[in-house]
Amino acid sequence: MIRHTKSIRWPGHMAILLAVALTLAGCRPLLMRPLEPGQPKSARSQPTAGSSPTLPAAATLLPGPATALPAASFFDVDWDDRELFRSGLVAAAQDALEEQPGASVYHLNLNIDDSLTQVTGWQEVRYTNNEETALEEIAFRLFPNLTGGATVVSNLVVDGQPAEPRYAQEDSVLFAPLPQPLQPGEQTVIGMDFAVTVPTDAASSNYGTFAYLEDVLALAHPYPMIAVYDDEGWNTEIAPPDGDVVYADASYYLVQVTAPADLTVVTSGVTLDRQQVDDSQTLAIAAGPARDFYLAASPSYQMVSWQVGETTINSYAPAKLKRSAAEVAEISAQTLETLAARLGPYPYSELDLVSTATSALGVEYPGIIALTTDIYGRGFGHYLESTVAHEVAHQWFYNLVGNDQVDEPWLDEALTQFATLLYFGDQHGPAGARAFRESLKGRWEHSDDEKIPVGLPVAAYSQGGQYPGTYGAIVYGRGALFFEALRDEMGQEAFDQFLVDYVQTHRWGIATADSLRVLAEQHCGCDLTALFEEWIYGS
Repeated sequence: MIRHTKSIRWPGHMAILLAVALTLAGCRPLLMRPLEPGQPKSARSQPTAGSSPTLPAAATLLPGPATALPAASFFDVDWDDRELFRSGLVAAAQDALEEQPGASVYHLNLNIDDSLTQVTGWQEVRYTNNEETALEEIAFRLFPNLTGGATVVSNLVVDGQPAEPRYAQEDSVLFAPLPQPLQPGEQTVIGMDFAVTVPTDAASSNYGTFAYLEDVLALAHPYPMIAVYDDEGWNTEIAPPDGDVVYADASYYLVQVTAPADLTVVTSGVTLDRQQVDDSQTLAIAAGPARDFYLAASPSYQMVSWQVGETTINSYAPAKLKRSAAEVAEISAQTLETLAARLGPYPYSELDLVSTATSALGVEYPGIIALTTDIYGRGFGHYLESTVAHEVAHQWFYNLVGNDQVDEPWLDEALTQFATLLYFGDQHGPAGARAFRESLKGRWEHSDDEKIPVGLPVAAYSQGGQYPGTYGAIVYGRGALFFEALRDEMGQEAFDQFLVDYVQTHRWGIATADSLRVLAEQHCGCDLTALFEEWIYGS
């Protein structure tokens, strides 16, 4: 995530530093390059049919999704039937449908009322105990209760029988009791109704990621989400405000959304069906594997599309931001190409980017990215390019490869920053890489270049922690530079092979600092203990 105080949420002076460095290096941002009418963009990245080949100078905006397939009994499918998810994956990623049979499956219904501040719904989740111990209850995160809104759950049912929930962590966790312990390999189906109030105050809505602001509804994890069970048990700690809140296993989502017909609704996954009756529309969506399900909606959205291989990139923004919306699509296309070549394919057949009122620069979700409207428009080229590249890189590190974003945030944020450095080098050459590297060093300088360990929990860098106020400097600055030190220690060839293997080994799973180190040592045939103690663990 790139918030102003977080993931590539850069402090303003850091973005200025990057802009100045790139300019002095002779690198104009990709999105600022003027295009002559008819000038091709790239032999591999071209606009889809219906979009102008001269983007962004004369971007053609398309309306949001229109009517599609006839209605169907959407949820009347076997829990193990994953065919509805196939169209959302590129060919190289479709083997995931046969892997991880124990992944959770959500059947989720969301109803958005006309005020766009109330959401009601229900869900059934088939959960498999993939642990080595029996479980007596299942934990669900209720994130709206931490982000200025409210979730009220009713009619909890476990395997068809009514159950009484237990709440914890400021009512942000619901424990569903099981009638008998769930043994390893066994499954349970848990259902519930819920009602959600959406805040309209940016100050209390986690950077506006869960809010109705400026005619945009942003719904970050509005539904009860199963927590991760790990060596801590049910991992349900409340995240400090500096970091991301979601730590989740990859799951499958079948989602039905009912909303006012004048809204353009953009979500994780792909829309399989859209029906409209009078002033209401209903969408059927399949998303997965995915760490989360996200939705943004606005009556003012228009869309411009770009094609990269099997993936369609859709950029949504109001008509007045059409030029920047096209720039966003182009930067995303270039980033997908760069990182696919270095890390392996982007898994989805669609990538959506939406302008929102978030006070963060950008926030990552599976197959969809929320960008602040503040960086759309002239004069924000380097903000826009670095933010988009960073958030697209999160599709590999956070979603494809999961991690504990509360206790080990460097595994996605620092590695995503390093991937952004690779992007600038590939797109702008050595001068571009040097300029972005200087911005990373500039971040670190805000902690006086102190060798604070990179691998600490978010809380250690937050107010009250051991190193308060250093989260951006260490995780985003020093953390990214660690991967250059790791490359130098391993050697370029071994490091490049390690990065590809790291993604492949951990895809749709959860990585840890130890698993990263062990795999790196296997590739270089070397002992990296001293390097990790110097940079990650600390002495």
